[in-house]
Amino acid sequence: MPRPLFQGSITALITPFKDGQIDAKAFQKLVEWQIDQGTHGLVPCGTTGESPTLSHDEHKRVVELCIEAAAGRVPVIAGTGSNSTAEAIELTRHAKAAGADGALVVTPYYNKPTQEGLYLHFKAINDAADLPIVIYNIPGRSVVDMSVDTMERLFKLKNVVGLKDATANMARASQQRAALGHDFVQLSGEDATALGFMAHGGTGCISVSANVAPALCAEFQLACLAGNFKLALQLQDRLMPLHDALFVESNPAPVKYAAEKLGLCRSETRLPLAPLLPASRKKVDEALAAVGLVLV
Repeated sequence: MPRPLFQGSITALITPFKDGQIDAKAFQKLVEWQIDQGTHGLVPCGTTGESPTLSHDEHKRVVELCIEAAAGRVPVIAGTGSNSTAEAIELTRHAKAAGADGALVVTPYYNKPTQEGLYLHFKAINDAADLPIVIYNIPGRSVVDMSVDTMERLFKLKNVVGLKDATANMARASQQRAALGHDFVQLSGEDATALGFMAHGGTGCISVSANVAPALCAEFQLACLAGNFKLALQLQDRLMPLHDALFVESNPAPVKYAAEKLGLCRSETRLPLAPLLPASRKKVDEALAAVGLVLV
């Protein structure tokens, strides 16, 4: 079977909460709005979706809600990673059964596996669940950095199709492209450097900013994919205040605050994430205004 091509602006969805519980109505409304605004794909239950604080049942429910609301109109790449291989397999099997188009699997955090451990972890998931796998390499959060050599080994497996790269290292995009070829899907995991990543041969971005600026992020990605980097730079300049402000504190607290300001959902997060400090709220407000997003 041909490997799927995930591309364009793929939103790393927030998980709306209401009084401590998942707000299913707000979440599905958000999915509908994302598709209407031109988003090219959706990722439920990633870091931005507060997956570390979701129970297994909640995690599975959010994936199901996303797939139901998307209704096949855009790809859904479910976050299914864990630092427990058995747990990652369980979540990936569920995503497959629920109808997801792919699985986003983060490099195991905290236990700091070797490159061989990384390979065996992803191979076990590949072997256990017949679903396209996107490796999520984010050394800043997981403390481990998957090497290009390990990615090359994994790409030989049936289900490993690509990478979400959150290293912010532009050289890696070209190194990975040289080693793995043009069929290896390379998605940026870092909004602020997505322009450079795309110029180095990326196919898209799994974006935090797209939660609140989906149309602009989609337009930016389409410009990059068309090779119109003059337009892409103009859009990058417009979006950059937002990219910066949404990381003024730990993600996703700032983007949830922004979503509340736009009337999309409550800003509620789960501990250990805290509500934004007043100075941080001011920075997000200023960024929304600079980008031209309408406040409510």
